Amino acid sequence: MTISTLDALFNAMANNSSRFVVNKTSIANQTAGQLASMWRAAGQPAQAAIPGTTPEVPTEATLGAIDFASQTSPATSYLPWIVLNSGNTGGGFEIHDRVAHMGGLVLNVTTAQNITGLDLNTIGLPAERRGAADFSDLQWFLEVYTDGGATASNATIAVTYDDATTGNLNVVAVGGSLRAGRFIPLIPFIPTAKQGRKIGAINSVTLSASTGTAGNFGFTCTRQRTAKAFGLANNPVTLTWQDGAPEIQNDSCLMIAILCATTSTGAVAGQGKISHG
Repeated sequence: MTISTLDALFNAMANNSSRFVVNKTSIANQTAGQLASMWRAAGQPAQAAIPGTTPEVPTEATLGAIDFASQTSPATSYLPWIVLNSGNTGGGFEIHDRVAHMGGLVLNVTTAQNITGLDLNTIGLPAERRGAADFSDLQWFLEVYTDGGATASNATIAVTYDDATTGNLNVVAVGGSLRAGRFIPLIPFIPTAKQGRKIGAINSVTLSASTGTAGNFGFTCTRQRTAKAFGLANNPVTLTWQDGAPEIQNDSCLMIAILCATTSTGAVAGQGKISHG
């Protein structure tokens, strides 16, 4: 039976939940106050593969995703409890459903790197994972998979918006030793004339200069499900149903991002439950 009351949620927490464990090693060379993706961190869930140049919709079965049991309608799933411990003081964690991604782009060319198929209208993303039809539930990131070089460079990213118009995002500082794990939000770079529009597709990226090292980067679209601040180092924080238990759609590719308080993510460990009913 569908979870529709607190009593049903409590019952599912006790009797019908997928328990998961998180134990991720720290990622170094990050920036305080910026996001880092734990998608490629070693540990549990297992270190994910770098996506290829062909965009895809990752799922719960994708290596690196938090494991849980998808349900048969009308049964639903919710995230009512997670406890995580960080090796660093401060910062916080976010849980995202990774709804589309691609990689294989390089940081040492200045010609346009075209992207085919990173379009939320055509990629095959289920409506329930997409959320609002105008993409307003979704976020976009430039994700770095292997280190770039030291030369400063900016990125011009050609996008299509929810109203089918096109334009460019001018993302600064993608050079200067941009390191693996950086998760750069793209929405803040929507120009003033397009404020209020939502990104539906990414079409190409052009760098202003070669950073000197090819590296590997790509673009990732996510639907954030929940977040919580860390306190003191090695002092677990708990997110409960009272913090708002988000619904977890079938096949969600759940991952952790860290808001860094210092120049590393810190090791992250803990466990949680995704409840069904």
